[in-house]
Amino acid sequence: MNELSNYQEHIDKAIDWAWATLPGLVVSVLSAILILVVGLYVIRFLNKMLSKFFQKKDYDLALETFLQSFISIALKIVLFVLIITQLGVQSSSLIAIIGAAGLAIGLALQGSLSNFAGGVLILLFKPFKVGDFISAQGIDGSVKEITIFYTKLTTFGNQVAIVPNGKLSNDNVINYNAQSARRDNVKVGIGYGSNIKEAKEILLQICADNENISKEPKPEVYVDGLGDSSVDLTLRFWADTSVFWPAHFHVLEETKYRFDAAGIEIPFPQRDLNVKGGSLKA
Repeated sequence: MNELSNYQEHIDKAIDWAWATLPGLVVSVLSAILILVVGLYVIRFLNKMLSKFFQKKDYDLALETFLQSFISIALKIVLFVLIITQLGVQSSSLIAIIGAAGLAIGLALQGSLSNFAGGVLILLFKPFKVGDFISAQGIDGSVKEITIFYTKLTTFGNQVAIVPNGKLSNDNVINYNAQSARRDNVKVGIGYGSNIKEAKEILLQICADNENISKEPKPEVYVDGLGDSSVDLTLRFWADTSVFWPAHFHVLEETKYRFDAAGIEIPFPQRDLNVKGGSLKA
């Protein structure tokens, strides 16, 4: 009987504990869920308002995307703290947990923190902006988006390359849109029997006929070298950055057409085979 009464006593204590604890726990959980739902809605609403605000202002697009990403993450962290506090975690304990977790996460995510710092440096010093065509980390492409951790580039093949900001801020970057105009160097080889003066006049006339090529500074042609089988000419001209590539490709194509019409040879590698003491059989 004593053993049975002990069991009954434990059961009664458990029931009393449940009646004393569960209602408050249920309320805390429901409150936390409510805070989560409302908080996510508020964050989504604030992001939309921020996006509309940026659309009305003429801010740098890179700065807009960076701030939107940063603010969204910061608001979600605040929401997480509110939910944890609502579930009964003491603020002092929460601060200690966050401090320990921050140290552990910082050690584990050194690369991500470096990328974050790199994103801040990119926004401060502006080595490039959204829309610029750059070459970095062995990738050529137009800057599509700059976020807090990485930068998206759209390549010639319309692929999206994702490059960490840490590497972009600490390595060489070539920005082809930094200047309003670019100079092109087109190298062309002609045969030793061809007329150098005529070839130079043809190249300069191609530039004069193309509206995309700047007339000032004037295009120039030089003999750049005497190769094994060709006289190497270099054509230098300037063009606005927006029409640089159409001008470049036009010069290459038109050079072939006009050299052929003038009888100017463009040498190509070839080899003579002499057979002695016999004949070749198929």
